[in-house]
Amino acid sequence: MIPVANVVTFLVAAFVIVVIPGPGVLFVIGRALTHGRRAALLSVLGHSIGVLTVLCLVAAGLGTVLAASAIALAVVKFAGALYLMYLGVQAIRERRSLREALQSTADPVGTRRVLRQAILVGVTNPKAIIFFSAVLPQFIEPKAGPVPVQMLILGAIFLGVALVSDTVWALVAGSARDWFARSPKRLEAVGGAGGVMIIGLGASVAVSGSTN
Repeated sequence: MIPVANVVTFLVAAFVIVVIPGPGVLFVIGRALTHGRRAALLSVLGHSIGVLTVLCLVAAGLGTVLAASAIALAVVKFAGALYLMYLGVQAIRERRSLREALQSTADPVGTRRVLRQAILVGVTNPKAIIFFSAVLPQFIEPKAGPVPVQMLILGAIFLGVALVSDTVWALVAGSARDWFARSPKRLEAVGGAGGVMIIGLGASVAVSGSTN
């Protein structure tokens, strides 16, 4: 069984990572602002399916490797810390890209097309891919059971948090299009503040999370 402390810490880390606008959130916001609430919610569903696919692939492949090598686990953990800090810097530098979601003027799209595009975004989302392969393993306890199973459990928690967060973004963006449009800097501020939080999390992992 995964230690409760690991689960709680992971939940906090997942929350910090998820609430910061990334490729998936930008896609959902863009759908909400250009096609309405229904398209945004379908995008949330499709994106979650795509991310779930990534989780299963990572858990099946990387989980086995990490279970057999303590060195590999330590390397991946350190890489995750570096990535978190990099992600934080990128969030600060590219926070203005959030405005692009307000400037999209795509044509109406059908249900299947929305889902197909959202699944593709989820499968190719670098934030999800690297999080599952480099960050999630930092909360694994090899002695607590099969590593792939632990990764699936923690990944499911991450997906649950992401599903709620993305749904909120979809509903808020769909209901407050005019509010966002009047001040695009509001989204920009969210991205900047979130970047600082991620850098702090990465620094903490680098100092205390190299081993379990």
